[in-house]
Amino acid sequence: MNIVFVEPNFPRNQREFARALHEVGATVFAVGETPWEWLDEQLQSWVDHYYQIGSVTDVDQLRTAVEHFQSIAWIDGMEATIEAHTLPAAIVREALGIPGTSVRTTWLCRDKPAMKEALRAAGVPTAASAAAHDVDDLRDFVDEHGYPVILKPRDGAGAAGTVRVDSYRELVDAAAQFSGTASIEEFVEGHEGFYDTLSVDGRIALDFASHYYPGVLEAMRTRWISPQFISTNQVDEAPFYGELRELGERVNEVLGISTSPTHMEYFVSPKGLRFSEIGARPPGVGCWDLYAAGNDIDIFRAWADSIVHHHVWHVPSRANAAGIIALRPDRDGTITSITGFDEIAERYADWILDSHLPIGSATQPVEAGYMANAWVRMRHPDYDALRGMLDDVGRTVQVHAE
Repeated sequence: MNIVFVEPNFPRNQREFARALHEVGATVFAVGETPWEWLDEQLQSWVDHYYQIGSVTDVDQLRTAVEHFQSIAWIDGMEATIEAHTLPAAIVREALGIPGTSVRTTWLCRDKPAMKEALRAAGVPTAASAAAHDVDDLRDFVDEHGYPVILKPRDGAGAAGTVRVDSYRELVDAAAQFSGTASIEEFVEGHEGFYDTLSVDGRIALDFASHYYPGVLEAMRTRWISPQFISTNQVDEAPFYGELRELGERVNEVLGISTSPTHMEYFVSPKGLRFSEIGARPPGVGCWDLYAAGNDIDIFRAWADSIVHHHVWHVPSRANAAGIIALRPDRDGTITSITGFDEIAERYADWILDSHLPIGSATQPVEAGYMANAWVRMRHPDYDALRGMLDDVGRTVQVHAE
């Protein structure tokens, strides 16, 4: 099969998708923003045809690249795995008659108010939400649902640009940060997690569930917290995950997910399990690396098999839970030292997957995410033991900046 893949070079793990497509027998047609000669030899060896453009989110430029590929060969599929790339890819794919996730499904997985409206109409439990064009719309929503509320970009990814609002003054201040339409939602108190799937022809072939400690909004706004997320190995055992799987299957069905990875966020609130949002793409911040390490599979190859062969042969072992802890610098500046890691490395040598200790690097903002500064990734057969180990890492390892 001839598959177009959007942006194989950045971020770093994008190369794994190109590698996997190549390994399962696809001819890889890649379009990206980096000059061909800047790609390393390994990545070049996985890409058969390459077309450079200025921006892979520019529909016209992307279409020009794909039309060039179509002048060379029949194109069987076109895949994009970064949130901002998915809708331009879907528009080009549909315009040029290439199979894949539809524009409608991709849009519903990008536009949060439309997404939740479609799911509420189908009976899926979600937080109340609306599209807000101005302060009057925001005030109307608050009059009906009360404070606190959450404001976020209508097509944002993860917690980027998301703020909690507890008063009218905060509402006005937050509204000034948004250009165009914002998404406003009721604040749901409860535990947060995510459920990720890989579907083939509308059937979930692989699934994984993870938990945040603490919730994302608090984690991305509070410097002293060393936040974690952990992928559980209890998906096939604990009763809760049966309910979560039913929710995930229903969401995928309503939104029209066919052959695609998904990343679905959820809450467990006093009112029960509730949908938060979904993307028709893999999760970010190295989640798939954790799934691979915890389950003894090459998940990128499983994804490629789903695209090229419409079948997934990989079976997750559920042998280990796997997780990451983000380690924040004590202040902004330059990271000058990291203490305590040697102690942790000696204590948990058998369970550490990898780590990033960027001494000498400029600090990144707390809101930049789990892999923005220092981090440690670990796995263990016992979920609760792993959580305790990650807590120990957070207490012991200190990142100092000047």
